[in-house]
Amino acid sequence: MELAGFLGVTMLWVKAAHVIFVIFLMAGLFMMPRFFVYHHQCPVGSDEDKKWIEREDRLRRIILNPSIVIVWILGLMLAFSGGYWSEGWFHAKLLLVLGLSGYHGWLIGYFKKLKRGERPLSEKRLRLLNEVPGVVAAIVVVLAVVRPF
Repeated sequence: MELAGFLGVTMLWVKAAHVIFVIFLMAGLFMMPRFFVYHHQCPVGSDEDKKWIEREDRLRRIILNPSIVIVWILGLMLAFSGGYWSEGWFHAKLLLVLGLSGYHGWLIGYFKKLKRGERPLSEKRLRLLNEVPGVVAAIVVVLAVVRPF
């Protein structure tokens, strides 16, 4: 099997790894706001508060941050190798992925606020924000698989 681009036959392996790390990233993006909802329910400075800070920090360090870096590296490798830069579907996908990356950054910032004892958002708003990655992921999958334009 010969594939175009500098990745050649390794392109399928890179694509598989990209999808695997997207799954890890999405799991973290779904979990973190849910953690925040539960974290909001405990008193600031309590033992439970400290446990939630530790859980959120582990999720950030072990899953979220490494996954987003690997997803970007592998995704850019695929984009350059496949020559997708002139495709409309790719531009839309890239815009959504940039948005998800911003959402990741916002989650990390909110974690730091919780760590300082700040609770600027309501649990209801956090529950609504928990839906963002799912909606974006569904659109990205359609763009990448169907390539409607």
